[in-house]
Amino acid sequence: MAAFFGNLRNVVIAGFVLALGVTAIYVGCLQGSLDANFWSFVTRWLHVIAGVMWIGLLYYFNFVQIPTMPKVPAELKGGVTGYIAPQALWWFRYGALATIVLGIGLASQSPSYSFHDALTLGLMGEPNMTASIIGIGMWLGLVMGFNVWFVIWPNQQKALNIGGKYPDLAADAKAAAGKTAMVFSRINTMLSIPMLFCMVGAMHI
Repeated sequence: MAAFFGNLRNVVIAGFVLALGVTAIYVGCLQGSLDANFWSFVTRWLHVIAGVMWIGLLYYFNFVQIPTMPKVPAELKGGVTGYIAPQALWWFRYGALATIVLGIGLASQSPSYSFHDALTLGLMGEPNMTASIIGIGMWLGLVMGFNVWFVIWPNQQKALNIGGKYPDLAADAKAAAGKTAMVFSRINTMLSIPMLFCMVGAMHI
């Protein structure tokens, strides 16, 4: 058992197999249908999984890594900056990308509003509270995704010399890049709170 659970790939595959098992029960025993509503649900489910990866790592960086790094002895910091942070940043940015792509797909399938209504915050046609709320959440998510790919990631590459792209960057330039990445990571943390409020609120309000 330890060998199985020691392999993350096997664990993730097993999780999806179990989900397929639940689907089989839904179709076979509960006589559910694999209709458009089901596939919209699957898109939402994958959107949530990707979002948990993205926001979970955002919170890890801001609630754990950034506050703890000043307390880490100098000789141990390289383990975080050289190994843990680059790997976490890979999952962080692709989690963000997957969340946004799946979110766009989900908004395109909604029976309650059109994708256009969401993008225009439900203000261009008949008033639509759901479109307004989900639209605000979408725009917050898009801003956060932009920050991840075009501000946080490039500056982290400089600050941590990820992939050996900036071996000769001056210490003050690295520090400035690290500060910029931190500020925009904190901006994303702030924006994540109303973004999640909107995403959950659209299902209930």
